Amino acid sequence: MRKSVWLLSAGLIAISIPAHAQQTDTDNQAAQPTDGATSEAAAVDDQAVEQQPVNSGDIVVTATRRNEALSDVPLAVSAVTADTLENSGATDIRALSQVSPSLFVSSSSTEAGGASARIRGIGTVGDNPGLESSVGLFVDGVYRSRTSVGLTELGAVERVEVLRGPQGTLFGRNTSAGLISVITAKPRFTSAVNGQLDIGNYKSRRVELGVTGPISETLAGRIDGVYFKRDGFMKDAVSGRDINDRNRWLLRGQLLYQPDDDLSVRVIADKTHRDEECCVGSYLPTFDTVASGGGSITQAPSTVAAALRAAGATINEDTFDREVSITPGRTFRADVDDYGISSEVVYDRGWGELTWISAFRENKYVRGQDADFNQLDIIYRDDGFASNRFRTFSQEARLQGTTFGGKLDWLVGVYYANELLRVRDNLSFGADADLFGRTLVRSLDPQLAAFPGYNNLNAFVRGFATQQLALNPAFAAVPAAARPLIVNAIGAQVQNTPLSNTGTRDEFNQESSNIAAFTHNIFKITDRLSATVGLRYTREKKSLSADLFSNTQCGTYRANIARLQAFAANPGLGPLSPAAAALANAIATGVGTTPGLSAAGGVPCAINSVNGTFDNGRKSESRVSGTAVLSYKPTDELLTYVSYSRGYKAGGFNLDRNGLSQGATNLDALGFEPEMVNAYELGGKYNGRGIDLNVALFRQDFDNFQLNTFNGLIFVVENINSCSESLNGADTDSSNAAVACGGKKKPGVRSQGVELEGFVRLIPDVTAAFGATYANTKYRNNLVGANGNAIAAALFQLPGQRVSNSSEWSLTGSLGWRPSLGNGLRGLFYADARHMSGFNTGSDLDVEKYQEAFTVVNARVGVHAADERWALELWAQNLFDEEYKQVAFDAPLQGQGTTRGVAAGFYPRSTQLYGAFLGEPRTFGVTLRGKM
Repeated sequence: MRKSVWLLSAGLIAISIPAHAQQTDTDNQAAQPTDGATSEAAAVDDQAVEQQPVNSGDIVVTATRRNEALSDVPLAVSAVTADTLENSGATDIRALSQVSPSLFVSSSSTEAGGASARIRGIGTVGDNPGLESSVGLFVDGVYRSRTSVGLTELGAVERVEVLRGPQGTLFGRNTSAGLISVITAKPRFTSAVNGQLDIGNYKSRRVELGVTGPISETLAGRIDGVYFKRDGFMKDAVSGRDINDRNRWLLRGQLLYQPDDDLSVRVIADKTHRDEECCVGSYLPTFDTVASGGGSITQAPSTVAAALRAAGATINEDTFDREVSITPGRTFRADVDDYGISSEVVYDRGWGELTWISAFRENKYVRGQDADFNQLDIIYRDDGFASNRFRTFSQEARLQGTTFGGKLDWLVGVYYANELLRVRDNLSFGADADLFGRTLVRSLDPQLAAFPGYNNLNAFVRGFATQQLALNPAFAAVPAAARPLIVNAIGAQVQNTPLSNTGTRDEFNQESSNIAAFTHNIFKITDRLSATVGLRYTREKKSLSADLFSNTQCGTYRANIARLQAFAANPGLGPLSPAAAALANAIATGVGTTPGLSAAGGVPCAINSVNGTFDNGRKSESRVSGTAVLSYKPTDELLTYVSYSRGYKAGGFNLDRNGLSQGATNLDALGFEPEMVNAYELGGKYNGRGIDLNVALFRQDFDNFQLNTFNGLIFVVENINSCSESLNGADTDSSNAAVACGGKKKPGVRSQGVELEGFVRLIPDVTAAFGATYANTKYRNNLVGANGNAIAAALFQLPGQRVSNSSEWSLTGSLGWRPSLGNGLRGLFYADARHMSGFNTGSDLDVEKYQEAFTVVNARVGVHAADERWALELWAQNLFDEEYKQVAFDAPLQGQGTTRGVAAGFYPRSTQLYGAFLGEPRTFGVTLRGKM
């Protein structure tokens, strides 16, 4: 099967369907100019539609905030049209990956809050709401707070533009890796109704309706709605219910007021609702990795999986069986309400055109999570409390025009945004936490089989002390009569630290404001030579307050350690032998070398016990970014350019309590620094007869790269840099000790490579497109943090390795044939494919999280009326049912270590279990489409 998949995808890549260059659907075009277009520009756009162009250069885009042919834009940009989205079956931004090789969108523990978009291998990892997206998402010019907002129905769209590289001089919000700009279908001054019904496997049903038309001579309206429901791809073996389902709807209404060619006002109101259960992960195959001497390692049966099964858990190691076990009463609730209203006013004064965009948006996400991913009630998030909420108000004003006889095309703008973010979280230990802890300790050290677990630490310590005094030769000198006294004295120093039914209930409130001024100017030096200069100044402020509650036993656990250590130093029982004092000290420090306790001893502090109300988080930063481009057209068909851009992504706060310490709690400890990038690009665009080719060579260097990594329980945010002098392996060891960077701080991440996109239409009714991206996106060596400090020991695998979710090769291709069938009918035969070479899905680059190369193929066949009044199609997504992981992760509280750590000699055994969030399986169905 894999061989056939590769052969088909290779053929598609060789000659493929227009992913970026099909004609724009006339139903998605406004009859009058909007979005800053003059009547002349709109006429160009309409002409591009009516002539059904052969060349992708005829596609008009607004990537530079000007209506330009795609082939005339000296920028790496892909324009994905409505037809392409329709043929590929794309209804959200994740599906754009299938037709845009440099873009990759995936999700992890949540779709509603954890989607990540990457361009050229660079993106923001995980579902930590404190981090903004490296790849920004804009819908009708309005910035969406996080990429995950786009993992829902888009409704009717005109096109999607993907801009690669840092942006900031054209769009309101600055981004460090690129952006996705969605332009929805506008109201028309001619009446039209369209509808679509999709029915597929997994009981899938999707209905889409749209109505547009004139309300008066100067006012047009449009309403679009989508409803989608589908069973889940994962099955809970305990309750029998489906997980990772779909149950969502979108409603969007628009008004377009256009009294003349000089003024247009567009108002958009929309609401999206989701009521789903997502996302559950399945286990990867379980095993321990053991050092076997001489630097070699072997695999052994998993001790943690055995402990889970002994306690009553079901561990299904067949990852793609898609059967999981969930704790009764726990859910993966994912309820989302996302809504907003925006207005766009475009006023042409002749000498210049003013565009003013105002918007208010709110996004609320309520979630639940059985965080241990099995039916034991070990750790969970309560779906009655855990939630994220964004409220964003933004204003953007741009003034643009031409002067000096058209020699200067200028643009100036200002931007303001205020965002209120509330994050509620309550990671809690469940009723089976002590049972699991006790079973795990016993499985790791048979000597401890008779002892209770965390729920009775006093008895545990007494029992352990009694056993050691009786059986351990090191304590043979302790008189028998003194042993009960010693046991009682040691036991009296500790208090019980139960895990079950303890946890946290936290609320973080962050307010951020972004004020920016920007300009983007094109100087026409000659008819064929142009220079572009853009500049942006951004002022960013953030304030953070937190109300933190915890009844976890970390504080008591640490107090126990301190008491035992004090007891060991001064027993208070008269003269004790050194052996007896050593016994107390061994218990205090994790019971010496006892594997069971050293492996699980830190669990009571897996969630720290910081309590209180705090209001001392402050960040303020100012940055200058910009771009410079020199473009030259040696012929009418060929455009060449070279560019430099400096990008900026704001710093912020890691909204996770575990970055805080006991005592004088300072929320500034959660802060991380802004990410900066210097990007260089050399490109060319050829717009020939029947064939278009776009190529770009790029290099991007990231300072203070913001890495968000999940360590099995909490999120850790690090700024990644490199030291110009050798650290002598200090960044690849297992120590958190401070390092000394004697040289200069350099960018910690470099992405460089080449992109190629092409479109071919050499014979009637057949169109093809292809794309290839080679991206060498890697961490550099000698890595340090923001201030030259050591990075977390868990990141020892990063130096010199590829960034997570960064594929070296990404290939896309598509092929379409629209033959005449007679009697006024046309056929449709369409297929597209995306191939990705292997990459690591984990931000800490554990070898267990590696995903082998894979290829996903979509296909569609159908019959259309000549006037497109109706269409009937059969389709399949992931036609060959390719199995792949989106993200693999450490199973919370289920082991420790990694294979590479054992191989490096950091510890003798790795016991960590892993899970994975899977890509979607094959889906198929039928579509009936109509319009009038």
